[in-house]
Amino acid sequence: MDITIPLFSEIYLKIEPVSTNGESYPTSRLQKGLILISNGQELAEEGVGFGVPVLKLGVKTIFPGWVELSCKDDGSRQEISAKFILNLEERITGHGLGSIKSRPLYQIKNYLADLYRRSPPTRGPLLVISNALRSSFGWQTTYEDAGYSHKVKVNYTVDCHTGIIAVAVDTAGLVEDGVTELILMNEQGARNFDRYSDSSGLDLEGEEIGSWNEVTAERASFLSYAHRLAFTLPQIKGARLFRGREFIGSRLAWSGFGYSIPPGLERFSYTLSIERLP
Repeated sequence: MDITIPLFSEIYLKIEPVSTNGESYPTSRLQKGLILISNGQELAEEGVGFGVPVLKLGVKTIFPGWVELSCKDDGSRQEISAKFILNLEERITGHGLGSIKSRPLYQIKNYLADLYRRSPPTRGPLLVISNALRSSFGWQTTYEDAGYSHKVKVNYTVDCHTGIIAVAVDTAGLVEDGVTELILMNEQGARNFDRYSDSSGLDLEGEEIGSWNEVTAERASFLSYAHRLAFTLPQIKGARLFRGREFIGSRLAWSGFGYSIPPGLERFSYTLSIERLP
């Protein structure tokens, strides 16, 4: 089932099973959430869209590979039920070697990825090392069956007149399934959304935004002056809000936010606002 929702003039939201666009990116294998469309152009690039669950099992990360969708049209409100199947893990492939199976390699990789996320001073050196290894060995990112599967139900209620999306996530059962952290991703494309601002007065552009920094302001936004659009998220009690933007050639091109949620919560909800810029 493909679902398209009109918002403003020539602005739409879309969600469909598996990939929508961005076939040149490794994340085209992942299931995306709600993505923005402006004048027929999809704005997600490598980003996974709005309201996408990702699970952490210690330093291991599990991504969604499929979704079951249903939709109820209530006039100016669209209610979408999405059951994400999280069953994919990031892997590395080499030229002529296929997927590399070395368990110690992935243990080191996952540890360094976690360090990259949690320790901003290490990001520059780690990125240099990663790029050098990829270039030397011809490594590329792919996503494959993780040998693990968990369903996370996400409900979206879209107000077509105001551009407000209410997102509600059923997080029951995560602790019993070994989950140590749930991250709710809200991303679009890095080329399109290259400005950040928040209610504290902070304004950043491009690489100034950083790749995974905690937001302390009450509200924060990513802006696209090219498409005259912005999306905004608030702080939510019980979660931590992070911002990020990465743009590396044909490998990474995302801008957005992630809510980091402890697995003990049974439900989590927030509202995301989409608005036209002057």
